[in-house]
Amino acid sequence: MIQGVKTKVLRVIPDERGRVMEILRADDELFLKFGQVYVTTTYPQVVKAWHYHKIQTDHIAVIGGMIKLVLYDPREGSPTKGEINEFFIGIHNPLLVQVPNGIYHGWKCISEEEAIVINIPTEVYAYRAPDEYRLPPHGKDIPYDWSRKDG
Repeated sequence: MIQGVKTKVLRVIPDERGRVMEILRADDELFLKFGQVYVTTTYPQVVKAWHYHKIQTDHIAVIGGMIKLVLYDPREGSPTKGEINEFFIGIHNPLLVQVPNGIYHGWKCISEEEAIVINIPTEVYAYRAPDEYRLPPHGKDIPYDWSRKDG
């Protein structure tokens, strides 16, 4: 696993009224601080990638559909420099992934329905000076192929 990345298995608690799933609590081991919470969606087979943050840490969970979340470590001096991590997260695998600053990340919706993603970053979004640094999803900068890997 890339240095600094943490995960938390999310537990769905069902009863006859419905279900509840806690995502991030202030008393969780991986909790750092609260910036904001937002929801984003991704249509089937769409790739949203790549970007990293210099300041904020992201906490990504999926509450509808499924995504393949991919992380890439470009950090000089990191013991995991050049490493790639894949996480298949969503309705069939409830998981929270903490993505530290400096790590490129992105995802592809792999379900037949739109994926509903919740992010809980440690910072509020700065509209005039966003802490986002982007690369194209299918370029040569990051050695990753978003196509499905059968077999």
